[in-house]
Formats: sequence, C-alpha cells, structure tokens
Amino acid sequence: MKRRWWTLAHLEETFFRLLMRISALVLVLALAGILLAVLIRGLPAMNLDMITKVPEGGFYLGGGGGLLNAILGSLYLAGGGTILAFLISLPIAMGLNVYAPSSRWAAFTRMTLDVLWGIPSLVYGAFIFLIMISMGMRASLGAGILALTLLQIPIMVRAMDEVMRLIPGGLKEAAYGLGATRLEMARAVVLRQALPGIFTAVLLAFGRGIGDAASVLFTAGFTDRIPTSLASPAASLPLAVFFQLSSPFPEVRARGYAAALILTVLILIVSGLSRAVARRLSRNVVN
Repeated sequence: MKRRWWTLAHLEETFFRLLMRISALVLVLALAGILLAVLIRGLPAMNLDMITKVPEGGFYLGGGGGLLNAILGSLYLAGGGTILAFLISLPIAMGLNVYAPSSRWAAFTRMTLDVLWGIPSLVYGAFIFLIMISMGMRASLGAGILALTLLQIPIMVRAMDEVMRLIPGGLKEAAYGLGATRLEMARAVVLRQALPGIFTAVLLAFGRGIGDAASVLFTAGFTDRIPTSLASPAASLPLAVFFQLSSPFPEVRARGYAAALILTVLILIVSGLSRAVARRLSRNVVN
C-alpha cells in the first residue's frame, strides 16, 4: 500500500515537472520565433540613417530618412510616464504596507489596482482624449505622458506592493524595538529591503509603456519631427510599426519591421538591465 502511494506521488511529481518544462519550452520558442521573424524582416532595412535621421520627403513612399523621431518620442513618452507613475506609486505602496497593511482600505485599494491593471490601454487613452476635448487641447507629448502614467500606476504599485509584503516581519519588529518611528522603519527597513523589487517594478512599467500603442494613439498623435515641448505631438515606435506595416509599398513595410526590431531591442535592454541591477541590489536584502 505504501509503495502504491509512493508510486502515485512520484508519477504526479513527474507529470507536473514535465508540464513545467513543456511550458517553459513553449515560452522560449515563442520568444525565439518573434525575435527571428523581426530579425529576418527588419534587419535588411536597418542602416545608420534609420536611427540617426527623421523621416525625409517621400519617406512613406520609400524615400529617405529614418525613425529618430519615433525612437526619441517613445523614450520621452515612456520616460515621462514612468517618472510620474513612480512619484505616485511609491507612496501608495508604502502606505499599503506600513500604515495600513491589513485594513479594509488596503484591501479595497489592492482590488481597485487589480481592476485598473486589467483595463485595456485604449480605455486610458480614450479617457485622456475626452479630457483633452473638454479643455480644447490637441494631441501632444504631455497628454501621451499622462495616458501612460495612468497605465503604469497599477502595474508599478502592485509590483512594489508584492515585494514589500515579502519583507520578513521580524525586521520591522526589530526596528520598532529599537525605537524607530513608522517613517524611520519605512525608510531604513522597507525601502532598503524592497529596493531591488522597486527598481524591477519601475523598469517593468517602463517596458510596458514604451511598447504600448493604444493609449498614445489619440493622445500623443504622430509627427515626423522630434517633439520640442510638452505641447508638441510626439511619434512612437509602436505607432510607427502600425502605420508602416499598413503601407502597400514593400520598402515602407520593411521599415515597419525595422521599427519593430528597434523596439524589441530596447525592451530586451530594459529587461536585461532590470535583472542585472536587481541582482546587484539584492546583496543587501535579508531573506
């Protein structure tokens, strides 16, 4: 009887281990397929002009120029949205874990953030667009940043919140035992221990923002110029991919894949950077 139960447990463990490896293999193959497709289609169109010049006359008909406007526009949009989202998200996450970790307010806030996380990005763009119409504003870099800020806040707060909830309670109690106030404990214990996760949350939200097209479609607009102020329209790489892949000209479609390649490389750089920095910051974290 014991041998039978051991055999069943062993089979169950083997099955789920095999399922886990198959799932990991599917993810790796999916990533490899995406990278291979983007490389094959986009690499022939890549050149120095593609990343150093803005579109020139006849660019969308196969003329000269590049995607510098979309590259810088995406960095401005995602960077500005990430900074604003961080300034809002960190106090919320600290409040959830320091001042009201088990209250009804904290539970309601987490539920609200989960709902906001699931809302399509197009809805955020439509919300900002309605505000723009009511105020008589046109598509601009500032409006795009606001849309991405709303998109990134639930992602950033929930990621920070989950990291802070993993901090051992003994560290907080030890800080209180030494006479620390809540603010001192939050700064010396919670913030320090959660620093790798906070950095990862910021870069995760940045990667989400730089790759989103729906929220900036009506808010940031699109232009062949580099934005010079928050009131100027701004191009973005996701919209460059969308517009150029819709073209009937093969040269322009190839540039669309080149834009996709540049966007993919940027996201891979952000992902690699987040892992490297998080690993370095984790040296001071107590498990």
